Amino acid sequence: MPIKIPDKLPAFQALQDEGVRVMTETTALRQDIRPLQIGLLNLMPNKIKTELQIARLLGATPLQIDLSLIRIGNHISKNTTEDHLLNFYQPWEAAKHRKFDGFIITGTPVETIPYEEVTYWSEMRKIFDWTTTNAHSTINVCWGAMAALYHFHGIPKHQLPEKAFGVYRQKITKTSSPFMIGFSDEFQIPISRWAEIRTADVANHPEVDVLAYSDSKGVCIAQTKGTRRLYVLDHMEYDATSLGDEYARDVKANTPIKLPHNYFPGDDPAQAPLNRWRPHGHLFISNWINEIYQTTPFDIETIGTRQRP
Repeated sequence: MPIKIPDKLPAFQALQDEGVRVMTETTALRQDIRPLQIGLLNLMPNKIKTELQIARLLGATPLQIDLSLIRIGNHISKNTTEDHLLNFYQPWEAAKHRKFDGFIITGTPVETIPYEEVTYWSEMRKIFDWTTTNAHSTINVCWGAMAALYHFHGIPKHQLPEKAFGVYRQKITKTSSPFMIGFSDEFQIPISRWAEIRTADVANHPEVDVLAYSDSKGVCIAQTKGTRRLYVLDHMEYDATSLGDEYARDVKANTPIKLPHNYFPGDDPAQAPLNRWRPHGHLFISNWINEIYQTTPFDIETIGTRQRP
């Protein structure tokens, strides 16, 4: 099934060009089915690129998805035009009356700042609490995952002496998890962050399961037991060129940066990198959507009003 996004969203044509099935709002209105309502709280500076990356994964699933773009209300974006935000995004305050089958909260490059010093931390705390009653299932990504683990469980993030930057091998710890069905025992995924969540800290919180981790870079995927709240510390959604673009940006700005680990063939930045994580990114989101479809109530307004199994 296609994903339904606004007809004029820049990602629309890019997704069509890639062969991802997308649907206009007009066409969707003629279909006599209830699409899954998925919200994306996009905290990333380059919102257009993130929209495309997330919509690409959602659009490959076999169900109709209605994607709503949400933003923080009191934060001014430096890398996305106000016209784009006004045309395609709702502030969370305007959307908080809604219920969502699934909700995604992205990361943002503020890992080096204490949570309480992030300018929109008070709104983030409200949003995290809101997801427990208004979203059937949530995925928190990168800083969003660290912040949610801290908010809900008090699990700290640890600053790194240098950026965790590259493609790293991850190990599966919970093969029985419905979100990890079909994964190989080990898989590779891009990492780009200045902080980590340590498996030893999570071990002190029996209410949290680690689903996948890296020996050198800590937790990759975790889940709060008894809920459908997921934490993904790394970037299954990244394009093949994402780490390379970040490396080139830092080099141009004379920012100290090492070559991304295990990324460029032969560690040669002149060589085009290979995307070795794409299948697992699609598989993870497909598993998530399938789990939502199997368990979400048909009457979306009843989300949050009954005990989750």
